[in-house]
Amino acid sequence: MAIIVDKVQKRQDIALSCKALVLENGMKNLTIAQLAKTAGVGKGTIYDYFKNKEDLIFEIVYFLMQKHSEKLEKEIVLAVSTKDKIKAFARFFYDENEYELRGFYKEFMSIALSSPNEEMLEFNAQCSTRYQLWFGEIIQDGIDKNEIIPHARKLLKGLFAFAGGMFLDGSATNNLDTLEQDLNEFIDAIFILIEVK
Repeated sequence: MAIIVDKVQKRQDIALSCKALVLENGMKNLTIAQLAKTAGVGKGTIYDYFKNKEDLIFEIVYFLMQKHSEKLEKEIVLAVSTKDKIKAFARFFYDENEYELRGFYKEFMSIALSSPNEEMLEFNAQCSTRYQLWFGEIIQDGIDKNEIIPHARKLLKGLFAFAGGMFLDGSATNNLDTLEQDLNEFIDAIFILIEVK
């Protein structure tokens, strides 16, 4: 009897088995042969499941983003105030528990900026839209609860982009030591302006 292979699961298993190797070496320094050896499959099998190394990164990022979203959703439910919920979003950029995802986020962004393909651009746009909508719901909930002023809606994209920008800038200058403090101070300062007095 023939063995039925779940191709979606197999693709994910191969990609996830390469996580540590990719984080340690970076995508540019890896070969398909190294990825295949780490995954315990032949080079041909890698190409059966992935178009290229970037596609493998895409699979890891997709998986880690799903796990991150599930965790973030739980944190947001437990957060009491709108400010705490926004700080939960910002924690991604400095929380030690998100180290892997941040590493892959940087690899993904490097690929997306230097040699984007349709699928990656679409994925990035979908993630951005999804998180901005989610962020917008938090802001609207804060407005509805009379925690923050209605004008706070206009800060949505700026707040959302600011944290990512600080992280990328800190990564590019190897200066992430004060990122947690900087992000929290920024959010606190914004809330001084938008909280209902």
